[in-house]
Amino acid sequence: MTSTSNYESQSTTKPPFFNGDNYPYWKNKMKLFIKSTDYMVWDVVEEGPYIPMRRDGEMLVPKIKAEMTDDERRRMQVNDKALHVIFCALGPDIYSKVSSIENAKEVWDTLETTYEGTSDVKETKIDYSI
Repeated sequence: MTSTSNYESQSTTKPPFFNGDNYPYWKNKMKLFIKSTDYMVWDVVEEGPYIPMRRDGEMLVPKIKAEMTDDERRRMQVNDKALHVIFCALGPDIYSKVSSIENAKEVWDTLETTYEGTSDVKETKIDYSI
């Protein structure tokens, strides 16, 4: 007889699937999946996207596409790679809640807040578990 499991197969090519259950498990596996795929992608998830800037008098302003170098465009593309990996890991209900966000860090932070709570909520959970 074959045993069945509630967990998906452990693929090294597909991101771990998240349907809303056991967020800490998924978060850890997803973080490792992204890092193992491309560390620059994880940097974008952790720190936010690269935005090429130019001087306009005293201020720095974002460059328009026509002003960007090929290297700047490649660096900007890393955010889209991060979004793609995260979105591919989400079930339809969760995806629909974050799909309009265009910044991978914001998507990651939104999932953290939704499924772990704010830092105040986390501290309260820790205090009550001791």
